[in-house]
Amino acid sequence: MNNRFRIGHGYDVHRFDASRPLILGGIRIQESPGLLGHSDADVLAHAIMDALLGAASLRDIGYYFPDNDERYRGADSMTLLAEVCGMIECKGYRVGNVDATVIAQTPKLSPHISAIRERLADVMHIDVDCVNVKATTEEGLGFTGAKEGIAAHAVALIESI
Repeated sequence: MNNRFRIGHGYDVHRFDASRPLILGGIRIQESPGLLGHSDADVLAHAIMDALLGAASLRDIGYYFPDNDERYRGADSMTLLAEVCGMIECKGYRVGNVDATVIAQTPKLSPHISAIRERLADVMHIDVDCVNVKATTEEGLGFTGAKEGIAAHAVALIESI
């Protein structure tokens, strides 16, 4: 039996890698080193995908897009997010809304939030008002505060089609 609404939580973290571009929510951020990962290492998109998969009682992104599978080397996380949306649709759900927080001491993300929200909404086929992205620092504490990497949390609501 389907529940009308379901929620899921996602979390991801990647360390900085100066040899790569930084991609967050499908948007390239020029003023920062990139993140290390098998795909494009879009930490925000990965947290959102895990939240959506969790809401649909599916496995995590590592199960569907393993880091030892060459098909996903350098993969565009927006393509993977679209696949995840298709997976939840196959279970009879669609994305209701997403609320995410990026934890990063650097770079400053506020100039990019609108573009990130628009890109994510476009890929998930939902209104931009149904996508919220916030950014915070950890006041110099922890690995993000030490500028070693970026983390992201996401909560997603899915609803029956």
